[in-house]
Amino acid sequence: MGVRRGSRRASEPQKGVAPQSTTIMFFGNFGTQNLGNECTLQAIIQNARRFLPGATVSCVCTDPLATSAAHGIPAFRISRRYGEGVTAGSGRRHRNPVSRLIRRLVVRLPREVGEWVTAFRTLKGTRMLVMTGTGMLGDFGIGPFDLHYEILKWAILARVRGSKLLFVSVGAGPIAHPLSRWIVKAALSLADYRSYRDEFSRRYLESIGFNSSQDRVCPDLAFSLATSEILPSPDARRNGNGRVVGLGLMEYYGQRRSPEEGERIYQRYVERVAGFAAWLLEHGYTVRLLVGDLSYDKRVKADVRTLLEDKGWGRDTERIIDEPISSAEELYAQLARTDMVVATRFHNVLLALMLNRPVIALSYHEKMRSLMAGMGLAQYCQDAALLDVPGLIAQFTRLERNAETLSASMKRKAEEYRAALDEQYGRIFGDLVRADRLAATADGGEVTPIGTQAGSTRRARNGAGWSGGR
Repeated sequence: MGVRRGSRRASEPQKGVAPQSTTIMFFGNFGTQNLGNECTLQAIIQNARRFLPGATVSCVCTDPLATSAAHGIPAFRISRRYGEGVTAGSGRRHRNPVSRLIRRLVVRLPREVGEWVTAFRTLKGTRMLVMTGTGMLGDFGIGPFDLHYEILKWAILARVRGSKLLFVSVGAGPIAHPLSRWIVKAALSLADYRSYRDEFSRRYLESIGFNSSQDRVCPDLAFSLATSEILPSPDARRNGNGRVVGLGLMEYYGQRRSPEEGERIYQRYVERVAGFAAWLLEHGYTVRLLVGDLSYDKRVKADVRTLLEDKGWGRDTERIIDEPISSAEELYAQLARTDMVVATRFHNVLLALMLNRPVIALSYHEKMRSLMAGMGLAQYCQDAALLDVPGLIAQFTRLERNAETLSASMKRKAEEYRAALDEQYGRIFGDLVRADRLAATADGGEVTPIGTQAGSTRRARNGAGWSGGR
């Protein structure tokens, strides 16, 4: 990963003192049981509170009730239309085109005006709206008027409200629909600060005509999770049944062009993953089944278990660990109880790397290859759609043999990423404190600055500001 600046580990920052009225609002597809998204939100909330203890944080998301319950913050719906769009849209797809047009003009347009008014009111008093990590700037499985339209709407309203608008360590691409490309570029052009979680995202935006040359590349926000949240207890990996391999599963249908093609890809993936799991069991390893999305990964876990039963590994075997996961914290705990990990979901791979577990990634997107290459593990990556079991076994054997050396380099790189994110937090949250300091000075008061002395010096030397320059 081409991290720009901040490559050294920063010391703990002095905390800024933000006025109680300071409100930072995070935006994203949260509350949908995707554990990767949830750990991303958890990471930025932790760091906002670390850098700005007096600030109020809130969230605009897909499911406010679930988000408030999980993270203990006020949360608001992105829009009723977006939250209900998936189920409602399927019932209208086959309407007569004329009736669809009439419905949009008579029913949906007034509702949408109401949604804009609601969003405008929600942003009252918000000093900073943060488009929060995740792969929000890709359009697989969504249309132009889904998430990307909502991003543009909230971006426009943030600027109208006078709020700072930030895109922080977001993932971008691919974006297939021309209108989606235009919407994404329009939203990005309104931002005060932009950074991308990998060089692929920045270059992809360049390729579709957006000038990202002065934007930053900074690691995925999950690398900044508090270590107390993810570090295992000393006895976390003890197991009397051989070394434990975490097998991260995903309900994977590829870049399908039809449901039938997607199902064929899925069945091939499941059969090959189960074949690899059987090899592990036959060679004395214990297999821990892991998921990363509580809404979408139930089927794949059940199907892998069924195929393993067909191969003679019944549900009574002690060497298949299949424990429920209901939160990001439980995912961390289960990953901590592995020795090595082979996973498909992006954040299963990333969190394993943070825990210093040697990993093989079954890649379905360029973000996986970028992540693994950045950690020095490019040779331990396979295309999930073309999964080769003998090749995977060879990779696994090589990974195990080199685990000690790789673990040392992975630890160094994770520390480098954490330092880069510390520098970014100091940059983005420091702007609020600098503004408050100027206001307080004018009033004869004082506001404590945030950030490390080294970080502040580096930012001054680099002329850092809201332009997001490299």
